[in-house]
Order: sequence, then structure tokens, then C-alpha cells
Amino acid sequence: MPERASKSISLKQLELFLALMSADNIASAGARLDMSPSATSHALRTLEQTLGAPLLDRNAPGIQLTYAGKQILPHVRDLFASLQIIRATVNASAGLKSGLLTLGSLGASSSLNLLPPILELFKSRYPGVDIFVTEKADTELERAILERRIEIGVVALPKPDLDTLPLVTDHLMAVLPEGHELADREVVGVQDLVNYPLIMTRAGSQPVITRMFARAGAEPHVAHDLSQIMSILEFVKRGEGISILASLVLPRHYDGLVYRRISPMSERKLALACLNQRRLSPAAHAFWSLVREQVSSGKMKFGQWL
Repeated sequence: MPERASKSISLKQLELFLALMSADNIASAGARLDMSPSATSHALRTLEQTLGAPLLDRNAPGIQLTYAGKQILPHVRDLFASLQIIRATVNASAGLKSGLLTLGSLGASSSLNLLPPILELFKSRYPGVDIFVTEKADTELERAILERRIEIGVVALPKPDLDTLPLVTDHLMAVLPEGHELADREVVGVQDLVNYPLIMTRAGSQPVITRMFARAGAEPHVAHDLSQIMSILEFVKRGEGISILASLVLPRHYDGLVYRRISPMSERKLALACLNQRRLSPAAHAFWSLVREQVSSGKMKFGQWL
């Protein structure tokens, strides 16, 4: 048992402890907080000395918490949640006339079709609250919510560690150039798609596409790996290959392209997510409640192809 130090615990040390939960190693956790390797190591050891127990099992591979580390983890998360609420409550006092809400978006699916109508309605009710939207990959978005860096995000289900509010279910569509030999079908099979070069998306629906081929026992020939939806559409239009995209990201019409349903259908359920809906800041709580109200009443419709 390390000797207990007289120093008090700092928020930076606890923030580092949380960052460890989604890092490959101690140094990378510190780098995320702009800490040098030596400062990271010193902060972690000081925290352990102050608490009087090791928090990491340094004999285990990767990042492994000790029993003490596992016991304090939920309390550290609660502490940062409380701090977030304190800041937001001060900013949003006087009936949500001011404040800032940071929302996470998993990419074009939510940024193009899900969030705009919600944001428009929210701003009409709470014009003084500023909203900052940041796009991240689904796994990064979940990590940001768990680490309290984002209060609410649009994620792909399932997310067992988060509170979720289901929004919509979309499905994968084959994107083909006009005149393609599969274009005269209303529905194309997964096995049919492996016969053509595939322009793979690096956006949020990539895991669903990968699982679709795996379930069919098929291996696609990935000719290109692109992250921008417009780039993918242009590559398909120019005959570089076909693509598979989630229905929510597709424009209603794109010259030179056709969309076809895929059999068997592969779905993706999207939801609003937070760490604990009962501990949201006032602005986040208002946003969550508004979305729940709109979804439950059926007033809010998403997407073109659902």
C-alpha cells in the first residue's frame, strides 16, 4: 500500500483517471489532456498516493483497474456530471434564457436528416441557448458521453451503458450508376453486390455494412475507402464502383445514380443517448424532453426512404 500523500485530489487527476477508461495506455490518456508522459505518470501516482491505494494493475496487459479503481469509477463519473450540471445551471438560470449545449452527431445520417428539424424547433422555444454540434464516429461519440465531454449524442443502438431514446430505424441501400445491370431490379441480393467493386464508406454505417456481408458469408471487393458522402456518390456516378449507404444519408435525387433496396434487409437503429437522463443540465434536459415529446406524439418524421 503506497504511503498516503498530504496533497488534495485535483480535477485534472480525476479527469486523467476517466480518460484511462478509453485509452490504449497511460501515455495516450494523458496526451488526450495535453499532458506530457512524465506529467501523466506523476499525476496518476500522486492520485494513488492521495487515495492510499493503486488504481491500475500495472502487471496486467493494457489498462486494467484494480478493485479500488473499479469502486471509485462510478463516483468519479458522478462528480463530473455534477460539475457539468452546476456550470449549466448557472449559465441557464432565468428560465433557459442563456446557456450552451454540446451535441454529438455520428455523421451525415444525423447531421443531415435527424438534427436539423429538432434544432429548429428547440431554437424556436429556447432562442437564448447556443448549441454546438460535433461529428464523431459512433465509438468515439459513446466514449465522449461516458467521459462527460458531451452530454447528448445521436448514436447507433445498442448502447447498454447509456440511457437512450430511440429516434428512427433506417436501412442500407445499394447505390448504383444509372444503366448498371442491377439497376433494373427493385431489390438486389447481398451476394449480387460482391461481384462489383465496392466504394466503402468510413462513416457511421460501416459496421452495419460489414456485418451484413459477414452474415451472408460474402466478402466484398473494396476498391475505395471514402469518408465523405458526396465523394462516394461522385465515385459511383463516374463508374468507379457501387456503394452501400444508410437510407438517411441519401439525397432524394442525385443525377446519374439510382438507389435499390438490399435483401436481406440490414437495419440500423438510431437513438438519442446520454449517460443519465435524470442528471442532465437544464438545457440538455429541455432538449431531451422536447425530442421525447415529439417522437412520442409522432409529430417528428425523419428521412426520405423510411
